[in-house]
Amino acid sequence: MGIILGIDVGGSTTKIVGLRDSELIGTLQVRAGDQVTSLFGAIGNFLFKNNIPLSDVQSIALTGVGATFIDEPIYGIKTEKVDELQAVGYGGLKLSGLQEAIVISLGTGTALVRAGKEGVRHIGGSGVGGGTLVGLASQMLGKSDFDAIIDLAKSGNLENVDLSVRDIVGREIPSLPLDLTAANFGKIKSTATQADIALAIINMIFQTAGVLAVFAARGDTTRDVVLTGSLTEIPQASELFAPFKEVYDLRYVIPPNAVHATALGATYLAKQ
Repeated sequence: MGIILGIDVGGSTTKIVGLRDSELIGTLQVRAGDQVTSLFGAIGNFLFKNNIPLSDVQSIALTGVGATFIDEPIYGIKTEKVDELQAVGYGGLKLSGLQEAIVISLGTGTALVRAGKEGVRHIGGSGVGGGTLVGLASQMLGKSDFDAIIDLAKSGNLENVDLSVRDIVGREIPSLPLDLTAANFGKIKSTATQADIALAIINMIFQTAGVLAVFAARGDTTRDVVLTGSLTEIPQASELFAPFKEVYDLRYVIPPNAVHATALGATYLAKQ
């Protein structure tokens, strides 16, 4: 059986995966300013790195905002477009092994879906995401390279920027951790370093997504939240989402290959 490529053409990155007989044979992420260039560059790069001839590709499953630019089969190969939100939900469930979950896609912006036995339903989203990170870092830190921002944040300290519950009450409160953020950038110090600010921007983005999931889970039976998308690569992701589990009794899961969840979801859906 030939290879199926799943490609998620996002606002700032293109993710590509390859499956042969339902087995994952490789993944790749490409950043480019032009989505069409990013798409074709990702395909060529993926095939070259995995030593795959174009003739071995049986079909292509496209999703993401950039998929709208493609109206013809790519390289004459059967090309199918898959709804992005369906791909987000299905990919999140497949990677996490869960039957029901709220799935968050942390990309240029943030999207939330409810995925389960009854299908995938769009809950909503936010304009706060990876685009926010790069935009704010560019203006506040003079850095616009994603990897450089993430590397800088590794040595950051939130206590120099964010106002915490401890700063307000100064004593233990049942079910309310003292290090929980009360106000993002609420006590930024003149001595705050670029690393502190970089980490605080990341924290604000993750907390926005985490709170949206809390609201989405109210009245729902599932307590599982699956995190997917490019921002799950950030090393502090698990740590910064941890307080939500303690306060709101939600389980935040970052599955393997979370960055490529939407591309994988598109591939599986196209095969059905």
